[in-house]
Amino acid sequence: MDIGIFAHVERIDDTADMVRKAEADGIASVFLSQGFGHDTLTVIGALARETSRIRIGTAVVPAYPRHPMALAQQALTVNELLGGRLVLGIGPSHPQVVGPCWGMSYEKPARYMREYLDALNGALTQHVRFKGEVITARGDLTIAGDPPVPTVMVSALGPAMLAVAGSRASGTITWMVGPRTVRDHTGPAIALAANRAADGTQRPRPEVVVTAAVCVTDDVPRARADIDKVLSWYDDKPAYIAAIRREGLERANEMAIIGDAGHVRAEITRFAEAGATTFAAQFYGTPEEQAASRELIGVLATERAAGTTDALPWVFATEGAGQEGAPT
Repeated sequence: MDIGIFAHVERIDDTADMVRKAEADGIASVFLSQGFGHDTLTVIGALARETSRIRIGTAVVPAYPRHPMALAQQALTVNELLGGRLVLGIGPSHPQVVGPCWGMSYEKPARYMREYLDALNGALTQHVRFKGEVITARGDLTIAGDPPVPTVMVSALGPAMLAVAGSRASGTITWMVGPRTVRDHTGPAIALAANRAADGTQRPRPEVVVTAAVCVTDDVPRARADIDKVLSWYDDKPAYIAAIRREGLERANEMAIIGDAGHVRAEITRFAEAGATTFAAQFYGTPEEQAASRELIGVLATERAAGTTDALPWVFATEGAGQEGAPT
């Protein structure tokens, strides 16, 4: 399992410093969120020439307000700047945002994302001819130099969206998902969808990127209470409520990984054992606690690069197991 960082873009200079240090420390990837602040793909494009190895991804760009041809044009440009290291994470956002903020219908989000990905995947080849029930994309992009196509991932929690991610993308980027859910729900569902792709082919092993709140601390009650001030936003969102309940928990703040370094390490290891391919930590707590969390993630990344942390096998059992490259 690779080790990464998940962060918000607040100040661009701070984000640039964080990405440069992450690459220097051997961290495999950095995922940056997309909210109502900076445009994340623009920031990633600005950072591209300051790095040479680390994968940088969006986690995630909301699909609804961006036509797939426009997003493809932007993503191809940024991925060319990155030399092919872009992970384009996209998602449907939430009904509380799509309708009130953008005036768009959130009806049948899985259908919308199926059509969106069919159109986006075509546009990323620079030639798209797609007409669905709700999305039309017809045209040719003319980006010189045949830029590489980015890795596309989908934020997916429920079975329908995991089926979309497995059949039409390279994997999923998750939030508010625990190791039990990765092992018993996320992994098997996305692997099955990959084996049943719409084009009749068996797709490569899907990636499962887990993003989670992390705080290394010796004051767990205070840290969890502080994190609740941020994570309580997810306590009334149906998709996240279902994910929290699936893990056997009640509140979003219970999904945060909080404790001393040994405890946090053990909890991250549970994700590796469950089949996650990347764990990306978002740091919470006091400046000292965030520094301790960042130090631990650096140690885990170093161990992974040195081969002293096991690269655990793909363990999801599903139909198609036993074939070359298939989940087993």
